[in-house]
Amino acid sequence: MSVIRVEAGYLPGLSSSDVQWRTLPFDRDGQRVEVTVPELSPSQMDALAKRVRDASARTLRALSVSDIIDIIDRAISRLLDRDDPYRRQVDALLPLVSGYDTEMVHLGLTGFFKTFRAPQLHRFVAEDFANPKVLDGFQPAIKGGAVRAFGPRLLVHSWAGNVPALALWSLVCGLLVKAGNIGKLPSAEPLFAGWFARLLVEVHPPLADCLAVVWWRGAGDEGADALYRQADAVVAYGGNDALQAIQRRLPVTTRFLAHGHKLGFGVVSAAALDALKAPALARRAAWDVMRYDQQGCYSPQIFYVQRGGQIAPREFAGYLASELANLQRRYPRRPLDLAESTAVAKWRQSIEWKPSAQHRQGSEDLLIGDPMAAWSVAYTDDTQALAPTALQRSIVVAGIDALDDVAPAVAASAVFLQTAGIAATPRELYRLAEQLGAEGVTRVSAIGSMSTPEAGWHHDGRFNLLDLVRMTEIEHSAESAADPFAPYEP
Repeated sequence: MSVIRVEAGYLPGLSSSDVQWRTLPFDRDGQRVEVTVPELSPSQMDALAKRVRDASARTLRALSVSDIIDIIDRAISRLLDRDDPYRRQVDALLPLVSGYDTEMVHLGLTGFFKTFRAPQLHRFVAEDFANPKVLDGFQPAIKGGAVRAFGPRLLVHSWAGNVPALALWSLVCGLLVKAGNIGKLPSAEPLFAGWFARLLVEVHPPLADCLAVVWWRGAGDEGADALYRQADAVVAYGGNDALQAIQRRLPVTTRFLAHGHKLGFGVVSAAALDALKAPALARRAAWDVMRYDQQGCYSPQIFYVQRGGQIAPREFAGYLASELANLQRRYPRRPLDLAESTAVAKWRQSIEWKPSAQHRQGSEDLLIGDPMAAWSVAYTDDTQALAPTALQRSIVVAGIDALDDVAPAVAASAVFLQTAGIAATPRELYRLAEQLGAEGVTRVSAIGSMSTPEAGWHHDGRFNLLDLVRMTEIEHSAESAADPFAPYEP
């Protein structure tokens, strides 16, 4: 077995020889990647936090937002260049570490990186700030006086590793609000964040001390506590139990922005189900199921398909199964561990054993396709409540009589709702969006785009940048009171 050894993280001001390292092994197809991650002592973490906080106050705040966008854009341009050493490293090692198909990772990351180019980032900032210059200095306020936005002096990120390069999103947000950034690597994908930090420093060397990338196991230890004590804000991704464990470690004054488990689903109107449109729509739906094996919070768990079109919901489920079979040949599902395989088997059994009048009469095959296939499509004539599948390309297609049936079906999962992919007429789209938004859905996309959010989307219905800053206002009264003291006044 060939072995590739990689040092992860980014630790300005610390020598590798002064740090304790732990090795995380990843095996795939006869290759092993051994990733060494840094375990810092509380004193080292204290010193690192102070270094990043102080350097960011000097360096990042002296840059305009447009300058920062230009730096990020230059780094992203290199990641989009397939011949760049960083991109070659990403393409070679992230599939080995994540287990995902090589070409799927390449296509997914290329689409993801494109949302961080300069034009997209300018839109991103403008989405949260009517006048982005408030991040650079005091700007006139409509009510009078002036206002300025200040980012955290130190922003700590706790990243999840279910999707490769997920760290990029919050790290870019932290840079745009001029925060000092320290991120905690996920054990499932401990490589990308450190690479991106080093790439930023190559592109703009003065950023060398403005960010760091560290690691600890689980919710953390004394080193994590030392970092959390210095943080003004913490952004965390992961399961709800992990998020609660982090929150318990934080001082009550620390702002905590958590992104936990979410559920996505699709809705297909009868208007989209004719012999021409339905197969193409099923192809796009299959891509949403296939991308990263439904590990993203925006991945669909169920498609509600309306009866009354030329193509029946059961036929649409067949089209979807055929497309998933095609995608399996092009982009094979990653190998599952024992727990994942068991979860898929239990989910399939729950469908097979489901008490259904149709199923008892043998008039409906609830599970479509080969039981040994690396994907699963379940069909039901019931308006099934939204619930998670076993993931790993497991999807439910549920027949519905009316589009108005969808909102009640998802209402019980309101706190977990995020993305709804919709294929419907314009009038139906807005009616559905109104109903689903009232139940908790925060993002409506086209089917086929569920797993590729647009730049500037409001993650979980929140503001990406506004939630990070505090606003300082100079009231009109202060301006007026200052006038008499000016040297030009008599």
